[in-house]
Amino acid sequence: NAPIFGINAEGRVNEWNRKMAAITGFSKDDVFGKDLVDEYISDEFRESVRQVLDDALHGQQTDNYQVPLFTKHGDRVEVLLNATTRVDAAGTIVGVVGVGQDITAINQSQAELTRVANDLQLLIETANAPIFGIDTNGFVNEWNRKAAAITGFSREEVMGKDLVSRFITPEYQDSVGEVLHKALQGEETANFEFPLYTKDGERVEVLLNATTRRSATGAIVGVVGVGQNITELKRGQAELTRV
Repeated sequence: NAPIFGINAEGRVNEWNRKMAAITGFSKDDVFGKDLVDEYISDEFRESVRQVLDDALHGQQTDNYQVPLFTKHGDRVEVLLNATTRVDAAGTIVGVVGVGQDITAINQSQAELTRVANDLQLLIETANAPIFGIDTNGFVNEWNRKAAAITGFSREEVMGKDLVSRFITPEYQDSVGEVLHKALQGEETANFEFPLYTKDGERVEVLLNATTRRSATGAIVGVVGVGQNITELKRGQAELTRV
């Protein structure tokens, strides 16, 4: 069920199995005797693919080399290739056998995941809410523009610093640390109020949702905090209480 092709010492196709025919649309009769690189590899990859095959023709085999092939209909197919030297009974090198895996769908999925990740990163960065992230050691690894705007601390100033010990006042360090610790254990917290102090020493009241951050495999890798600046709201409530 793997695409397999072979070339002779001149680089001409002499092996082309059913899977190669299925994924490229070219039959065995279409390709036999043709120069593999010149006929079926796009211009920008010809030199590198030819080098891999030439190396194999000199006994230097290559594993897990990604080769783009173009189908009969012009679609691009990504193949992960092992290029193996082919020898005759006397030990003379007579060609190369390529055994591959069609990784087109995998690459497309990775590209889509990258696009989604980039979109999410842009959303975090441009959100109109303060968003920060910490790793499992409590060090800041995310700090968006709004967090920078309300605290006065730039991303560069906070990245890699301990969030609680550096940016939370002593009387709230235990409670904030507990919320983040719970989130690192998978227990998330909503609507937790705590004060941040700005670079200029002003107090900012933040209403926080602490969300567990997980890797693709489900392992906990940190916490994302999405907040709301409720400083003005708290001042208004205090004024109403006073009146």
